[in-house]
Amino acid sequence: MPHMHTHESHPATIKRLRRAGGHLASVITMLEQGKPCLDVAQQLQAVEKAVAQAKKTLIQDHLDHCLKHMVESSGEAKGSSLEEFRLITKYL
Repeated sequence: MPHMHTHESHPATIKRLRRAGGHLASVITMLEQGKPCLDVAQQLQAVEKAVAQAKKTLIQDHLDHCLKHMVESSGEAKGSSLEEFRLITKYL
């Protein structure tokens, strides 16, 4: 079974992503109903912004946790934290 990995910010991130999911569903409905492109673009912007903010919050929180763990660790655990830090930065 995979290790459960949660941060304090996860509930707020989940809420933000659910809201983005609602906006995305709205965009699909708008396109199906032939709504004006300007209105659809505004909704897409809201989806994009919400997802980007969720990603930013998740990564920042993880980096804070990862750095703290790296400072407190030694040996192999420190190397593992450093590698995880390196890997997640590609999503910035």
